[in-house]
Amino acid sequence: MDKVRIGLFGCGRGSFVKKYCQKVQNAELVAVCDKVFETQDIPDNGIAHYTKFEDFIKHDMDAVVLANYANEHAPFAIKAMKAGKHVLSEVLPCQCMKEAVELVETAEATGMIYAYSENYCYMPAPREMKRLYLAGELGEFEYGEGEYIHNCEPLWCSIQDGPDHWRNNMYANFYCTHSIGPLIHITGLRPIKVTGFELPCNSRTLRMGRKAGAVGIEMITLENGAMLKSIHGDLGKDSVWYTIYGSKGRMESEREDVREGEHAVCTFRKNIDQFEGECADHIETYRPTDALTELASGHGHGSSDFYVMYNFIEKILGNPEADTIDVYEAMDMFLPGLFAYRSVLEGGKSMDIPNLRFAADRERYRYDTACVDPKVAGNQLLPSYSKGSIEIPDEVYQNMYTPEAKMRIERYLTREKNKR
Repeated sequence: MDKVRIGLFGCGRGSFVKKYCQKVQNAELVAVCDKVFETQDIPDNGIAHYTKFEDFIKHDMDAVVLANYANEHAPFAIKAMKAGKHVLSEVLPCQCMKEAVELVETAEATGMIYAYSENYCYMPAPREMKRLYLAGELGEFEYGEGEYIHNCEPLWCSIQDGPDHWRNNMYANFYCTHSIGPLIHITGLRPIKVTGFELPCNSRTLRMGRKAGAVGIEMITLENGAMLKSIHGDLGKDSVWYTIYGSKGRMESEREDVREGEHAVCTFRKNIDQFEGECADHIETYRPTDALTELASGHGHGSSDFYVMYNFIEKILGNPEADTIDVYEAMDMFLPGLFAYRSVLEGGKSMDIPNLRFAADRERYRYDTACVDPKVAGNQLLPSYSKGSIEIPDEVYQNMYTPEAKMRIERYLTREKNKR
């Protein structure tokens, strides 16, 4: 095989797949599936169009990219692997422990490649931090912080479609892997315990129609005894930032808002002691590059969307160096958030994080459907907010779809595009 035939499920967020296949010759987009095509920029030249997944998954293709709703990835990943397709899953991998167990066991039983599309791991600074960490320049990992703050209010009406959309009902700790994921991927260490925190619902989240706390925080203990702090959610100013401390020094990225018009995770700063135990500092600030930087230029999220696809395709083609995130590591990134919210609901109690590599841990959670989605949770339904149900007036959602609101989002998106 010299070209992987790709099927895309979800053409909105999945637009990066089309861009990759147009630019790189090792993959071909052969089929797409979406409930609405009128708003999607997908050409008809040889690409099959489907509106039902059951028909789409029968198409002759090698792999499927799942870019559907973030709380619905696991069931479709399981169906795809059982149909003999490799899977690249957008965030998040699942929404409850029952789905997590089924996803892991399906990947094992089918032998198909499951890759998790946590693109923030592939931004320039985290990639460089991982390279230097694996080279031993930082020494033993001791502490780290990950931060993903995204004020989504200006674009909220374009990324959700009413009161029952998953974004309005997700709990504060749910969308956690943009902040946790890069730290796990850099160090390769497994999280074993977590304590969760939830910032209160505020006027911004109420205006957006969100029924949960504004921000989730996780304090995570890793298998070597080190700790990391993760914070993610909606605050007034965007910030994407990572730092890791080791026995030889510290590395960090710049925050997203440091430089106007730049995605600051593309800038890298390191502060590394030259000799363990000495205080002499070696400080550099630079923009990391590698052999693929030029080819990746122009792809979204600091070019990370390119690296996600490139490594997935290379993995399928048999490249042993392909840097993909397998199903176990995906769980190491997601489960701290899931159990952090359980910690919040238990008043801040520390929670053990299961290791789904082991059958005993899976068996304990095989029938655990606890989540905020009533279609999945059944009688184990969790509240979206630890302090009680939040009632949002209907007019909040109605106001999001007025002509004035649409004009505001168009102006916002134009400004963001012009910054790049």
